[in-house]
Amino acid sequence: MKLSEIDYFEDDDFLFASNVHHESMNHSWQGQSIWKVILKRLTNNKGATISFSIIILIILFAFLAPLLSPYTANGVDASASDLSPRVPFLEKFGIFNGYSDSVSKHYHYFGTDNLGRDIWTRVALGTRLSLYISGLAMLIDLCIGLVYGLVSGYIGGKVDIFMQRITEVMSTIPTMIVVTLLLLVLKPGMGSIVVAMMLTGWINMSRIIRAQVLKLKEQEFILAAKTIGVSNTRIIFSEILPNTVGQIIVTFMFSIPTAIFLEAFLAFIGLGVPAPLASLGSMINDGYKSALIYPYMIMFPVLVLALLMLCFNIFADGLRDAIDPQMKEM
Repeated sequence: MKLSEIDYFEDDDFLFASNVHHESMNHSWQGQSIWKVILKRLTNNKGATISFSIIILIILFAFLAPLLSPYTANGVDASASDLSPRVPFLEKFGIFNGYSDSVSKHYHYFGTDNLGRDIWTRVALGTRLSLYISGLAMLIDLCIGLVYGLVSGYIGGKVDIFMQRITEVMSTIPTMIVVTLLLLVLKPGMGSIVVAMMLTGWINMSRIIRAQVLKLKEQEFILAAKTIGVSNTRIIFSEILPNTVGQIIVTFMFSIPTAIFLEAFLAFIGLGVPAPLASLGSMINDGYKSALIYPYMIMFPVLVLALLMLCFNIFADGLRDAIDPQMKEM
């Protein structure tokens, strides 16, 4: 074949299928940090965005409602016992109009219990207490599980085998049994609940961190750091730990609804915070006794608890997809 017969390619012989694809390749990811990309993916997830908004609203309700309410959580008023919910604007439409309290000047948005205590204020304070207990327990579990998983995964060998046998033995014992037995021994209170919840809550976190460390410690950048003489402590906290932040955040978010439910369950069976303190679980326990006659006493604590657990799970699921989109396809 002669050189003159060779067909040379022109500049416009190969083009992108569309200008949209070309622009997305040039502008979607160029100059953006990984956290901006994760935030963009997360905001594009409508379910996660709505769930996060509901979580924020519940937190604001828990902290602001008692400040704006004219009633106290433990204010007993026998003359106002068992009042149905009454809301100023909605009562005009025949809903939340107080029923038997229609002639009263007082407005109880969630009604009152059998001691005349305002349920609106008690649900807010109960939500705050439940969030505080579960959040504190999960932070302690995070610290324990993080250190345990980093040490076990990075050192490996006999140390890893010994540490994993400990977690296997502890994980075979049902969490409810451990927590219940401990609370029967310790004095009831928030401190006892936090200690009981953190006994086994760190195991799942440590396993996930260990798995990430085992995967990362054989990577080229870790081997390069070892070659130039970087200490193991610096490798763990400067090289490995930053690359596990995504999994840590996701695991922590998934653990929060579990902790909220555990605290509510303990309070429901009578092992929660002592009276007159109220958590969502203790309020559900109190309302359960009168659920058939006064359903609103149990309806509002259950609704807040269900929303918290549902929204935290949906948000954590969306956060996981934003950090690692491939996990959605698995």
